[in-house]
Amino acid sequence: MSFEPSFADLPALLPIFPLTGVLLLPRGRLPLNIFEPRYLAMTQYALAHGRFIGMIQPHEGRGDAGDPPLYRTGCVGRIVEFAETPDGRYVMTLKGVARFDVATEPARTEMFRFVDADYGRWREDFEEDQAGVDREHLVAALRPFFERQGIGADSDVLTSAPIEHLVNSLAMACPFSPREKQALLEAERTAERARVLTALVEMSVASTVPPGANSRN
Repeated sequence: MSFEPSFADLPALLPIFPLTGVLLLPRGRLPLNIFEPRYLAMTQYALAHGRFIGMIQPHEGRGDAGDPPLYRTGCVGRIVEFAETPDGRYVMTLKGVARFDVATEPARTEMFRFVDADYGRWREDFEEDQAGVDREHLVAALRPFFERQGIGADSDVLTSAPIEHLVNSLAMACPFSPREKQALLEAERTAERARVLTALVEMSVASTVPPGANSRN
């Protein structure tokens, strides 16, 4: 028996969790620690309605408080792990299902926000996408980036992990700006996301080279 949802299972009316700098991608896993009353209520709703939550970023610089304007595109995740804590929090994991576009946002009737979600552009998110990635170029760019960020990396994972899993995991985990995270989210296919990821880490490495390091004596 498969627990994986189908395209037909996706809810038209989607509860959303606007969170700056947080990225969820299809088949990625995102741990969440829920403690605000509005998001406790959102989680209770999701548990009773298919366990779906839409992760989406507010526009950069607007923060998460109140009802900030949102980027057009987010990713719906499904609660696959869930626990209650003695101090009144929910600890859970979302597994990315598919991206969505915000069609409209209905008037608020709950403590949390909903959107009318349009999944039409993202039907292919249900199929793993391994094609066309230049792993060698990506890995070569990642090594100095990890060194400058103080990130330990397993060489075997970089060279042998399934490429979609590798690219999406790195896109979710690496310390990029909200706008850069959004660019990674909106890259249509894995190969395009890998190119964006490679460019971002190369730019980060270039910007951290000490002044004069490449000059000749």
